[in-house]
Amino acid sequence: MANIHLRTALDYIRRAPFQALSAVMVLTLTFFVATMMAVITYSSGNLLKYFETRPQIIAFLKNEVTPQDISAFQNKLTNDIRISEVRYVSKEEALSIYKKATTDNPLLSELVSPEIFPASLEFSLTNLSFAEEVINEVKQEEIVDQVGFTASLGGESTLQDVVSRLKTITWYVRLGGGVLAGMLGAVSFLVLIVIIGMRMATRKGEIEILNLIGATPGFVRSPIVLEALIYCFVGVIIGWILSFLLWLYITPNLISYFGDIPILPKATGDFLILFGIILAAELVIGSALALLGSMLAVSRARRAR
Repeated sequence: MANIHLRTALDYIRRAPFQALSAVMVLTLTFFVATMMAVITYSSGNLLKYFETRPQIIAFLKNEVTPQDISAFQNKLTNDIRISEVRYVSKEEALSIYKKATTDNPLLSELVSPEIFPASLEFSLTNLSFAEEVINEVKQEEIVDQVGFTASLGGESTLQDVVSRLKTITWYVRLGGGVLAGMLGAVSFLVLIVIIGMRMATRKGEIEILNLIGATPGFVRSPIVLEALIYCFVGVIIGWILSFLLWLYITPNLISYFGDIPILPKATGDFLILFGIILAAELVIGSALALLGSMLAVSRARRAR
């Protein structure tokens, strides 16, 4: 039975190839844009998260602290849900960092010893909004001499301004992309309804004969629904493939440009998983679009009779 409905649906498509082509093209454009916006949303979220968690708070420790005090303080920071990536930097490691930073002037490195550098605990925040609160708490610790707040973008206020602007830009990108994808989805839905309605009109005589010989509504409706599903599946797959190939082409350049910022997965497996999830979601959305559009078109055609 399913084979009969499928052959009938394919026969309808062959009879009106230009209608089928127009439906597939609109759906392809819709899901191409949807895939692009899904990846852009993912990337912008990673970019925002990177800058929110990038700032390092450095707690410089007093010289007289004991290893036990350092260990206790480090454990306290590690157990704080607002804090991530706690790292202890000894005097020797601080000197090594200083030497790397002054490789252009070796004389500066020769004039210093580890003793002039304080040991420290460096950590990041899970959210930039915790910065002031955490810094004030760390300053109250007895073993802490002073607290520094650093970021590659500049000072704290500068970083907060950048993150605020980035949030605004990200919100507008997502809103604009969502509106565009929604508009294209609405157009695709209307195109499906129009094409299915035209198909029902051309099959009016055939449908009446089927009704006279006792065909069930499901038997009459199934080829129409399958035709709509074929349009949507083909549109989803072509749109997804075009978007996937485009991202596959530009991703190496993006990763090279952004460096350590994980805007897109660097591992091939993770990259494929991301696009696999997007494809699965689009197939579900496409199926819902096809079912709803075809059912609505069939319902309107029956009322018109």
